[in-house]
Amino acid sequence: MNSIKIGILTVSDRASKGIYEDISGKEIITVLKEYISSEWESVYEVIPDEQNIIEQRLINLTDKEECCLIFTTGGTGPAPRDVTPEATEKVCHKMLPGFGELMRKESLNYVPTAILSRQTAGIRDRALIVNLPGKPKSIRECMQVVFPAIPYCLELIGEHIIHTNEKNIKVFRPK
Repeated sequence: MNSIKIGILTVSDRASKGIYEDISGKEIITVLKEYISSEWESVYEVIPDEQNIIEQRLINLTDKEECCLIFTTGGTGPAPRDVTPEATEKVCHKMLPGFGELMRKESLNYVPTAILSRQTAGIRDRALIVNLPGKPKSIRECMQVVFPAIPYCLELIGEHIIHTNEKNIKVFRPK
């Protein structure tokens, strides 16, 4: 496989309507460019906070676009329209709650409201889906703690090899 595909899905009613620019999805791409040295391409979308649309787009990113890794941003809080974790759980075959646990633990170093966050992660076939928070600063903080496990997880579920820039991120692979 020459290039891997990574989906970036921003879930935001206002950004999807063009009321404001999506900076969260763009922050994910910026961080990935710093972390990944392998050849990769992004499949980037901005959609509204609608569970059925989120589910459809996640399925499309894995099944049709063949993304091996998908990051969502937005829709993980306690508000009634925050339904990204529910959509993720609906389309995944296995859940990996440790991702959300670690992100909340890290975020508690910065804000006491981190306990309100409901990020999670799961596996759909040979793809890993990770829910990230909606704020760019929080995205960077959370990616820094969970990304070290992602390349090995991808190898375990689908034999996708991601090489990283060791000066920017140290990943774990068993010897």
